[in-house]
Amino acid sequence: MKKVAFYTLGCKLNYSETSTIARQFEQRGFQKVEFQETPDIYIINTCSVTENADKKCRKLVKEAQRIAPNAYIAIVGCYAQLKPEAIANIEGVDAVLGAAEKFMLLDLIPTFEKQSTTQVFNQPIENSTTFHHSYSYGDRTRTFLKVQDGCNYNCAFCTIPLARGESRSDSIAHIIASAKEIAKQGDIKEIVLTGVNTGDFGIQQGRRKERFIDLIKALDEVEGIERFRISSIEPNLLSNEIIEFVAQSKKFVPHFHIPLQSGSNHILKLMNRRYERELYAERVQTIKKLMPQACIGVDVIVGFPAEGEHEFLETYEFLNQLDIAYLHVFTYSERPNTRALEIKPSVSPALRNERSSQLHILSDKKKRYFYEKNIGNTFHVLFENDIDEGNMHGFTENYIRVTAKYDPLAINDIRQVRITDINPKMLAEVEEIANNPIVHHA
Repeated sequence: MKKVAFYTLGCKLNYSETSTIARQFEQRGFQKVEFQETPDIYIINTCSVTENADKKCRKLVKEAQRIAPNAYIAIVGCYAQLKPEAIANIEGVDAVLGAAEKFMLLDLIPTFEKQSTTQVFNQPIENSTTFHHSYSYGDRTRTFLKVQDGCNYNCAFCTIPLARGESRSDSIAHIIASAKEIAKQGDIKEIVLTGVNTGDFGIQQGRRKERFIDLIKALDEVEGIERFRISSIEPNLLSNEIIEFVAQSKKFVPHFHIPLQSGSNHILKLMNRRYERELYAERVQTIKKLMPQACIGVDVIVGFPAEGEHEFLETYEFLNQLDIAYLHVFTYSERPNTRALEIKPSVSPALRNERSSQLHILSDKKKRYFYEKNIGNTFHVLFENDIDEGNMHGFTENYIRVTAKYDPLAINDIRQVRITDINPKMLAEVEEIANNPIVHHA
């Protein structure tokens, strides 16, 4: 029995796909092992979002060679789609598989025997029109369920349409069947819906056939799953109908991650985003009106070309005034074949880093304020198998990370708790107010 190890770079969508590919291997008789357990085969699923993709890929190949010098190494995924020749030239790489080919890995490379030259399987992204069903299982307490792939938005800074192709989706019927299949396992309490542009769900064979709102309404009726979470959704696709449904939903939690990218309408236009900041503010206001305890996370890019001091301050002040809980701050990096390369003037790397630091500080302040505002409130926490120095951790429905003394019975269980304090590590300390009490911090 050959041993195979997997490593995933990037987003929740990549995790769902890696997990699905791993199950294909196990079904064919391979033994899945950890990266350091001297496998016969390494499968590295790559990301293309930042300029560090090449560095990370090379580092992982080098480490794989150190652990298992004779192992077969295959690089798959987004970076493999964009830069197959560059990856093929990395010493130690045996195969490169693009966006579609990664799901045919076992058929394209049945023996995993090293060849004299690197094998490259990479068709033009325009040919990647099939939706490949995926979900993660066995790696984490939560399951990431892929409902959509690809993107038609063509933002000026982004390579994802080049790496994943046009927007396409699974059907509602198939997704419901997958959710029921996950529920039958009996040990999954939460499903996170993932995609490249999740809110654009519903396109099949190039035509819009279904709607995201109808998908979440159907999922809300699935028995055996206690909560659903929407991983990320564009503000122009987050309709009032979706917000209102989540507010009264039985299972969808009050947590929204909404990409903003810039608080300057001028920069948003240059980025080719499909909204202005006024719409974004309106979405946040609607959420907080209907769900005052809701957690709202924000993606923001600093240092985009033509972002002067005025535009950055617009972004900072806009974020400062919004009732949000945290930021994911991305420092702009030049990506080949994107329109942003034509926009001038560019922002110096030093200034990009300075602005990133300012927004990280703002994010910390926002998060602490959101956490402290919820002291005394009651929530339900899904405790994960995340143990550190005798403490376990988990998340409330509105994405507050909590800590408590380790209790093996609480792992992968949902407990009703009251937040009592926020510790210096920015973790919420809790006491249980239902049966099977957990031990809270002194």
